[in-house]
Amino acid sequence: MKILVLNGPNLNLLGLREPELYGSRTYPDLVEFCREAASAAGAEAEVRQTNHEGVLVDWIQQARGVFDAIVLNAAAYTHTSVAILDAIKAVRIPVAEVHLTEPKEREPFRRVSYVGMAAEAVFSGRGFDSYADAIRHFAAKGA
Repeated sequence: MKILVLNGPNLNLLGLREPELYGSRTYPDLVEFCREAASAAGAEAEVRQTNHEGVLVDWIQQARGVFDAIVLNAAAYTHTSVAILDAIKAVRIPVAEVHLTEPKEREPFRRVSYVGMAAEAVFSGRGFDSYADAIRHFAAKGA
């Protein structure tokens, strides 16, 4: 099973950005964590990050026929991007929405999730373990 793990804006700043919310581990730590979680679940993970909405849309579209599932932390785009929602709906690849924090416990604008409107599952509020939960979810069901 091949899982594409996509990360949106500012996740490259993990360890620096609001450590009281996101912790002290870095983005390279997250990449390694996801690869290890996938391997432990009998899957393979390719992990990518971009600060650009269109790049996320391109990657979602390009995943069709290449990956079995997508684990997506669209970050701020979760709450604003109809383009990402439409891309998810178009490719018909199972998607899990992931967040390090719990959006429902943060600012009111974070409670709207366009990604969640097309995702089959949401994993949030458990830091890096939210990613492992999503990876295990797909590995267990064979996507």
